[in-house]
Amino acid sequence: MKRTIGIITALSLILCLFGCFEKKGDVKDVTVKPVASDIYSEEDIDSAINVIKEDFKENWGGCVLKEIYYIGDDELPDFSDYPDRYGADEVIVLLSTFDAVSPLGDSGLNEMLYTNWNWILVREKGKEWKHVDHGY
Repeated sequence: MKRTIGIITALSLILCLFGCFEKKGDVKDVTVKPVASDIYSEEDIDSAINVIKEDFKENWGGCVLKEIYYIGDDELPDFSDYPDRYGADEVIVLLSTFDAVSPLGDSGLNEMLYTNWNWILVREKGKEWKHVDHGY
């Protein structure tokens, strides 16, 4: 019985150690560049950025988010089909720079600096942003 308890304890410790070393995306030193907008409030933009920061942290292991910001009212590309496509009212596009620093990360990206990476989010009026697409 003591041996079984010892084995279970050892296995639990090993599993705990593997969990402690789980690779997460790094967002701790990201620069959020302020961009004024006549379309979105500062809170709208900040909440969209926070959605991407959380997603990056959870799903972009081996990558470091360097900078993120709203693309700007004048630079907004035509994503007018996105609200209909995703059953939403609004679409916002963010740009970022991030470094894929670990080839062992789970991002599946080449080890390099990525610039002008789009993050597309949609929402229904008054609700939370949802990350629906990303890339160049």
